[in-house]
Amino acid sequence: MTNLERAIKDGYARITGAPGKEKITYTSSGSHTENYSDPEEKVRAEFWAELIYHYEYPAERIKIEVTIPDRLPTDRADIVVFQDDECKRPYAVVECKRDGVTDAEFSQAIEQGVGNASWVKLRASYAVIIAGSTRRVLDVSDKYGALEREQNIVADLPKAYGKPQEFRFYKGGVNVKGEPASDIAPIERGELISAIKKCHQTLWGGGRLSPPTAFGELCKLIFVKISDEQKPRKNGQPYQFQIKTHEPSSKLAERINVLYDEQKTKDPDVFTESIKVDDRVLRTVVSHLESINLNKTDLDVKGVAFEQFMDGFFKGDFGQYFTPRPIIEFIVKMMEPEHDWDVLDPACGSGGFLLHALDYMRTQAGEYYDKDTQAVDYYKYWHDFAAEHLFGIEINDEIARVAKMNMIVHDDGHTNVISCDALESMDKIHAHKAAFQKNKFDLILTNPPFGSTVNKAEKPYLENYSFGNTCDAKGKKKPRKNQSSEVLYIERIWEFLKPGAGKAAVILPDGILTNSSTQYVRDFILERFQLLAVVSLPQCAFAHFGAGVKASILFLRKRKGSEKPDENEAIFMAAPEQIGYDATGRQTESQLEEVIAQYKKFQEDPAPFFA
Repeated sequence: MTNLERAIKDGYARITGAPGKEKITYTSSGSHTENYSDPEEKVRAEFWAELIYHYEYPAERIKIEVTIPDRLPTDRADIVVFQDDECKRPYAVVECKRDGVTDAEFSQAIEQGVGNASWVKLRASYAVIIAGSTRRVLDVSDKYGALEREQNIVADLPKAYGKPQEFRFYKGGVNVKGEPASDIAPIERGELISAIKKCHQTLWGGGRLSPPTAFGELCKLIFVKISDEQKPRKNGQPYQFQIKTHEPSSKLAERINVLYDEQKTKDPDVFTESIKVDDRVLRTVVSHLESINLNKTDLDVKGVAFEQFMDGFFKGDFGQYFTPRPIIEFIVKMMEPEHDWDVLDPACGSGGFLLHALDYMRTQAGEYYDKDTQAVDYYKYWHDFAAEHLFGIEINDEIARVAKMNMIVHDDGHTNVISCDALESMDKIHAHKAAFQKNKFDLILTNPPFGSTVNKAEKPYLENYSFGNTCDAKGKKKPRKNQSSEVLYIERIWEFLKPGAGKAAVILPDGILTNSSTQYVRDFILERFQLLAVVSLPQCAFAHFGAGVKASILFLRKRKGSEKPDENEAIFMAAPEQIGYDATGRQTESQLEEVIAQYKKFQEDPAPFFA
């Protein structure tokens, strides 16, 4: 039961009206009525109830829309907590804003709240500014100057007129003295999306940092946040990733950087650079995240929240690094990875295929082990897969960090993601991490970059590929000056896969399958792979992400060295028109589950599908 539901049950408030037109009446505040459909009112109602049950202030001393003693026009405070039953002596003044306001709007709300609480107006001890999960509490008593906004920040509003705690959040919900306190808590998808967006907006700052740089800094701070949550601590000990009472932003930044440097030393593959964020900006980001328990937030919630955020982030210039979720889910389900398979994406971008392979294994673990009674076996099943069998290569260092961060948020596998050119010589890739070898992988899932050209002058490794050369009628090789990257990826996928059993699902532009000039590529595919299935995607598949290329998914099995193509090999073919979204990204019906069902029937009896 939420605090607001409890307040309604206890008769301190009531909500009436049809959905979308609800009204809330604060019966304990003179039966004051407001429009509950207003997002700002929802924030106020939740915090008003929190003041009663968490902060332990008498409901009768908490008033809504209190008139400020000032010259006209009349101004009102959203909430005022009084010290006395007659409600003559204000103790705390609260300014409420809807979740998701800009930093400028939040700063303006701070000035409004402090102004209303100051000695020339309500003469309160504390000002509280709240916008969803983001809060700022300031001591505005006489001991601080009227313009102080740094030294007078406190971690949280005191409970029951007491003294401010050193921190707001303590493990186990008790402070060092054993008194009730707040613990960080898991949140729902919408709240997490909002928090991530607020952090990115704060870091980006309307142009202070470029969007990809801002996202990189956000990844660092989320990494610190998760690391702090995972750090062993006893009940009653405070978390470090939070604002401390009377701590200037420079000291908070020092604490955060110490945490970051500790983890950077333990895991140097994730981040190599220091945090490059202004101290006050850093404090604002901490205020957005400090109340959230990312480790305990449901994995599906985290997955969808991060993907929805990156959905917007990776459009346009970054669209090449992001494959839409419905396509990835479809491919993983078609390939049905197994627990002991080594799975690779040699162009992993933000890590979508790796994450969904992990999610698939997590679902499979739930089919074998009960999450509650067999928690250790359940966890070990999918976590071992993540740690030992998931591999990714990404050429862009910034995006590789995003993929690693994505894996960390999903409880791991990030140590097997490397940043390098997947088309480089195998020796160079092997030097990055010994696990990357020829003939090693059971499954490759990938959407290689389309349209880029590899030039021999820039990339001498081109001549080491079959596709980097042409052959004349006598079989004499002649080096090509250039080759398209997606063609080279086909050969590199063949090299990585296990002979005979290794499978791949690769998204390729339709030109490779249809143009007369690429017949040699099709010959290579049919000679060295068994073509299991071809699923033609509609034009809209990548339009939402800035790429309008018509593409298909090829499902392949690598042949053994001596294996020859069999003219009786049946190929499953499908061309779904609806894939769950349209060219604008709007959700639609999907035929992909039906394609999966038909493919399973085909595997049992390929005759009906053979043309």
